[in-house]
Amino acid sequence: MTRKLFGTDGVRGKANQYPMTAEMALKIGAAAGRYFRNDGSNGHRVVIGKDTRLSGYMFESALTAGLTSTGMNVLLLGPVPTPAVGLLTTSMRADLGIMISASHNPHHDNGIKFFGPDGFKLSDEAEAEIEALIAEAVEPAQAKNIGRAKRIDDGRFRYAERVKSTFTSGMRLDGLKVVIDCANGAAHRVAPEVLWELGATVIPVGVSPDGYNINDGCGSTDTSAAAEAVVREGAHVGICLDGDADRVMILDENGKVADGDQLMALMAGRWADQDRLNGGTLVATVMSNLGLERYLDGRGLRLERTAVGDRYVVEAMRANGWNLGGEQSGHIVMTDYATTGDGLLAGLQFLSAMIEGGDPASALTKRFETVPQMLKNVRYGVGQNPLGVDAVQKSIADAESRLVGKGRLLIRKSGTEPLIRVMAECEDDALLSEVVDSIVAEVTAAV
Repeated sequence: MTRKLFGTDGVRGKANQYPMTAEMALKIGAAAGRYFRNDGSNGHRVVIGKDTRLSGYMFESALTAGLTSTGMNVLLLGPVPTPAVGLLTTSMRADLGIMISASHNPHHDNGIKFFGPDGFKLSDEAEAEIEALIAEAVEPAQAKNIGRAKRIDDGRFRYAERVKSTFTSGMRLDGLKVVIDCANGAAHRVAPEVLWELGATVIPVGVSPDGYNINDGCGSTDTSAAAEAVVREGAHVGICLDGDADRVMILDENGKVADGDQLMALMAGRWADQDRLNGGTLVATVMSNLGLERYLDGRGLRLERTAVGDRYVVEAMRANGWNLGGEQSGHIVMTDYATTGDGLLAGLQFLSAMIEGGDPASALTKRFETVPQMLKNVRYGVGQNPLGVDAVQKSIADAESRLVGKGRLLIRKSGTEPLIRVMAECEDDALLSEVVDSIVAEVTAAV
């Protein structure tokens, strides 16, 4: 069974354009309700969280209508991080968790992410079955079995206490000045609260959402504002989250950024030293830098690569009992603590390393020398398939032959946006630019 509606992380697109319309959200809610309320009983429940996009109100209402029409009881969490939905799905004994967010995308996009009763994102197979139900006429519940909906006011606080519980017992952040950039997104309240309650002096950035400014000049995809705040305020470290707070970038005391690869290298090394890195293995995607792989090899550790998408990282972790994984983009998954990427939790792990070793952030953010990497994106239109064009295929083949023994090439369609991503790694900067630019030129000509 194939999926057309669902991408690598649920359903995503521009608000009020297919598939992200209120009508489709209602159908998705009804189909998901029918899938999970398959025994006709009235005890089934779903938790729904969202980020701060204006369109979140519309999708929250539409999903609620669809879900209750099939007999599901809906618990509305309001703005909370994506990992909070994974946590509360299990702790509140829900059958389903839904997060309304387009993560790091601009405000005009939105998305719908699903979590199963175990708190983990739904499998491809489950999403395919829900998609098949969407294509059918879903039978509504009888009038007496229509579900109820109510607001839950303490979801943010439940999540905050869980995150704080992962911090080393007795450890405090007293004396640390921390910039926290919440991307005007879902963590704009909870992240500063957690850091302050643990003792830090908190300098907040991106904590004034207005429905339009999520990820706009702030957050993990644009760390410039946070970097300026770190330098201006003399902060010890900066933590930059994305719109739904499942990604993180770390800034050192000089405002220099460390991506997910550097953070994973730090954590893998620390966990290995503490004999808590299961199987001596870190799971990352094909996008992670070759330098990370070399660093782990030098430590006698292993890098397991997956397809792009944190859900595929988690699937590999669960299948093999590994407990640490993530993406270069800043998704860090620690299954000892959470079921999905959690930017705030990962940030606390970094702060813990600073305190335990007494090291400045700059001493921890450079675990390995990165192999020069170039990534360029080309946007394509509906119905286009530029990777199927002969000239594009020939350009890719030529680039691969030039990189043999010198680097690697990765060409793929984005799972969340209509983009062709062209990425290469090579220690020869001139060759790196040549191969990427030649492919980008052919892809651009084909769209």
